[in-house]
Amino acid sequence: MASITSSTISLPSFTGLKAAAASRATVATVKVAPAAPKLSVKASLKQAVATVLAVSASALLASNALAVEVLLGDNDGGLVFEPSTFSIASGEKIVFKNNRGFPHNVVFDEDEVPAGVDASKISMSEEDLLNAGGETYAVTLTEKGTYSFYCSPHQGAGMVGKVTVN
Repeated sequence: MASITSSTISLPSFTGLKAAAASRATVATVKVAPAAPKLSVKASLKQAVATVLAVSASALLASNALAVEVLLGDNDGGLVFEPSTFSIASGEKIVFKNNRGFPHNVVFDEDEVPAGVDASKISMSEEDLLNAGGETYAVTLTEKGTYSFYCSPHQGAGMVGKVTVN
């Protein structure tokens, strides 16, 4: 592939509009910069694509970060949801994560969910338990209103919570 390192172009320069003046034209010399190698264009394009992919991945991770995390058991071993009361936007995910004092589960109270919501479809069964640290249960609530939930093994100890969906 041939490359141009420099070139000179001669252009006539007119000092007036009359035809006679055109015969007295002077020549101007213009230097043209060499064309950028295609490799640098490809490299720049490659960097732009990498940047777009990185931004997209960050946005995807940020969207996952929009999930609310609720700890099952506090850091001192207390039998609580942390936080126990919170609000989310409709369609936002809630991730319940085993922390301490397990086994735990998450059961939505059928008498304290918005009308038309089937609590059994958003709850763990009362027999299912998260038995190890870090295990999770995730749910996405779409109907606006207030939902009460509890941990069936520890409900009597006060392990209850409430979420408001806006």
